[in-house]
Amino acid sequence: MPRTALDPLFTATDAPGGFTERHLAHLLAAASAAVTVPGFLGQRTCADTLAALDRLPTAAYDLARVPTPIARFGPSLNDYRSPAGELDAGRYWRAAEEARISWQRARLRPDPVALSLARLGSAWGSPVSPATIGGRPVFAGTLREINAGTLLHYDDVRREFPAGLFDQETVAQLAFNVWAAVPASGGATTVWRHRWDPADEQHRHSYGYLPTTVERCQQVSLRPQRGGALLFNPANFHQVQANPGQRRIALAFFLALTTTGQLITWS
Repeated sequence: MPRTALDPLFTATDAPGGFTERHLAHLLAAASAAVTVPGFLGQRTCADTLAALDRLPTAAYDLARVPTPIARFGPSLNDYRSPAGELDAGRYWRAAEEARISWQRARLRPDPVALSLARLGSAWGSPVSPATIGGRPVFAGTLREINAGTLLHYDDVRREFPAGLFDQETVAQLAFNVWAAVPASGGATTVWRHRWDPADEQHRHSYGYLPTTVERCQQVSLRPQRGGALLFNPANFHQVQANPGQRRIALAFFLALTTTGQLITWS
């Protein structure tokens, strides 16, 4: 049983016509759980993205930090975060430049990252720009193969880097995923109507949290579809289910609304 009355707004919306300004606004305002768009990328683009993955340098997360194996291309800012919540800038910028060069050499046409950002910008009414640090644009658009699932966790760049990171001030964050390969079963993303509370730290486990953190909380689960896109607010606790023996590959990045009403992106 939920520990509180059900929130009638915490539902997943299927949007065959694509994302709209209303969808993004409701997610940013915590008035919606998730929005999915089937067929966001065409099957040819999915196939080309998978073929490109074989040409891109991939690496696994450090198993001491991320005990569930996840292979990925492209640096995530969190990979270069110190325990004190500061960015190891030298290592990050080297990795970001190497990833940009590798992505350009892959010569994906259309570029699924650029295509996704253009459509999201069109929905919002203004282009999505890269977040910047000291005037330098960060990298956006990782490819991640998650087959063993993830731990329960949340994402909030303002908590991860409490002293501040971007030149832009942000007020809310979204997570975007579009799948190039999906398993026949498993691999669902579950989002709970629960945001981090200091009391949750008693349930801390590795980079995430134990299931007791969201016990009796309202939730939605979303099965991945090849070419389908998912947008949700990652300040809500979420988790990816395992799909052993099959491939689940997604293009992913974050978005944030700035105090000037613009959308910025990063990974």
